[in-house]
Amino acid sequence: MASGSRWRHLGTFRARGVHGGVALAEGIDRMVTGIESPVDSERGLAARLRYLTASDAGYEAMDRAGIHVRPRTLMAWLAEEQTPSKANLARLDAAYWDLRRRNVIADLKRRLNNRGRGTRIEIDPADQSAVDRRHQRDLETRSVNVRGAVWDRAVDAWIAEDMGELEAVWDDIIQSTLGTDWDAYTYVSSIGWSA
Repeated sequence: MASGSRWRHLGTFRARGVHGGVALAEGIDRMVTGIESPVDSERGLAARLRYLTASDAGYEAMDRAGIHVRPRTLMAWLAEEQTPSKANLARLDAAYWDLRRRNVIADLKRRLNNRGRGTRIEIDPADQSAVDRRHQRDLETRSVNVRGAVWDRAVDAWIAEDMGELEAVWDDIIQSTLGTDWDAYTYVSSIGWSA
């Protein structure tokens, strides 16, 4: 994989990985915690319904998830007199996580920006184990500190599910921190951080 531009076409020589923008989204997803009980358990369903019906934002999340039931049906769910269908259970779970993500945006930005100090990330390069030896590049795990408006952009793109912007954010991160070999880290095995 001698030419840098070949890294833009991951898999040409059987390297495996994901675009760094995808890995950023996955890392931010891991930072969002919530109800661990499954939605189809009594406890999990009750907790999700309480969370979703506690605010107008919760009703908006249910609407976005496609939950369109009569108030009487919703009241029966809350009173545990009726159980939602499997399809509505899946929608309730999706609505819960959508609202949870939206409610933690400010906290995510604060944690990642770390009072201007940023967050150190570890970048594991694309897996070259299936690549013919003559096409492999000598890559190693890299550790860089990411700070500034980059994290705000990343979180905003993540909540908007804007993969194009997440990819652009990733390109900005690697271009500004990794020097001339940045394109070799366009695709990665994983990205890790503790924030």
